Amino acid sequence: MSLYEAIKNKKEKISVIGLGYVGMPLAISFSKIVDVVGFDISKEKVQNYLNGIDVTKEVGNEAIKVTSAVLTWEEKYLRDCKFHIVAVPTPINSDKTPNLSPIIGASKTVGKNLTKGSIVVFESTVYPGVTEDICVPILEEESGLKYGIDFKVGYSPERINPGDKVHRLESIVKVVSGMDEDSLEEIANVYKMIIEAGVYKAESIKVAEAAKVIENSQRDINIAFMNELSIIFNKLGIDTNAVLKAAGTKWNFLNFSPGLVGGHCIGVDPYYLTYKAEEMGYHSQIVLSGRKINDDMGKYVAENTVKNLIKADKQIKGAKVGIFGVTFKENCPDVRNTKVVDIINELEEYGIETRVVDPLADKEDLWNEYRINPCNLEDIKEMDALIFAVPHEEFKSFSLEQVRELYWNHKPVLIDVKGMFNRKEAENMNYLYWRL
Repeated sequence: MSLYEAIKNKKEKISVIGLGYVGMPLAISFSKIVDVVGFDISKEKVQNYLNGIDVTKEVGNEAIKVTSAVLTWEEKYLRDCKFHIVAVPTPINSDKTPNLSPIIGASKTVGKNLTKGSIVVFESTVYPGVTEDICVPILEEESGLKYGIDFKVGYSPERINPGDKVHRLESIVKVVSGMDEDSLEEIANVYKMIIEAGVYKAESIKVAEAAKVIENSQRDINIAFMNELSIIFNKLGIDTNAVLKAAGTKWNFLNFSPGLVGGHCIGVDPYYLTYKAEEMGYHSQIVLSGRKINDDMGKYVAENTVKNLIKADKQIKGAKVGIFGVTFKENCPDVRNTKVVDIINELEEYGIETRVVDPLADKEDLWNEYRINPCNLEDIKEMDALIFAVPHEEFKSFSLEQVRELYWNHKPVLIDVKGMFNRKEAENMNYLYWRL
């Protein structure tokens, strides 16, 4: 009996290591048809899940409450599993180099609990070579088993888009790869059980790793181009949104818009690719240029907030600015690598007092990572300026009349990063309005 058949017939189990935005949807989806163990090193996170609270807001509290998956922080349960999926984050260090600590730690955990005949599939975004050159030797060392004989390895890049209710795990084509034909077939069959959109078999693990890292690099570069255009058009006194609408009438014009590029994927993955390129003696030109532009956009928004406060004859030191949204993207609680924090830090350097409101943001992560305590909407009053940084659905219901009541005097400064409001309407109401 193949491993896939054994899993399908509930003779063997799947484990998911890392129960975050990627791992939790996988664990929930697989548990509907096969036996699953969901493992995370954070006891606190697992306790939340066991209490029926979906900290990621990706699958919903109800799905967590009814799941048959065994959710645990105890690694001994991994020994009962034969198909391991590693879905831990791959962040960057402060010097923009890859931080492989989580994936190395996960490889050690899996290795210690690996049994003969197992398959380990990595989903974390990495540069080409990490799975075979870094993870496999750890698995061998910790388990005492031989790669290719006692256990096999594959790579299947995650494509989950946090906060997106349309493009879900099951509806996105899944790229799969294996160390050989047999492992590729097993891995493909296992994922086919839950991926309605089907799987694509990459010709090697390195190809699959490279495909993932360029998906996000391509998006990063395209957004960087839009951000650069917005800088140019602001200098020319032209509305960027109006230009993009006009250009968008051409059938092959790509639909991108300017914005803050943070998070644990687009704002991070390009550095994995350029790091590997540097190792091979090539200095990236386009990818790093795009990253530089996008990394500086928070500061750029803050500078334009200050310029508009000056236009409004406001005292800069001691000015009060309300910031709506602090997560890395709309409709998502994730605050990792959010560029809104760059806006806040830059404004505070000018002596400006900032107040953040975000009903979705993970308050614990916000405090632990940035020492920011979000306030309630009632605390946003008598402001000198407002920055709508993240267009959560909750904020889209605000009218310009409602927003007007949050300022303390005339000449209200409104910084609308993603263009939520109607520019002409705002200007007719005497807002000092600015957007990317």
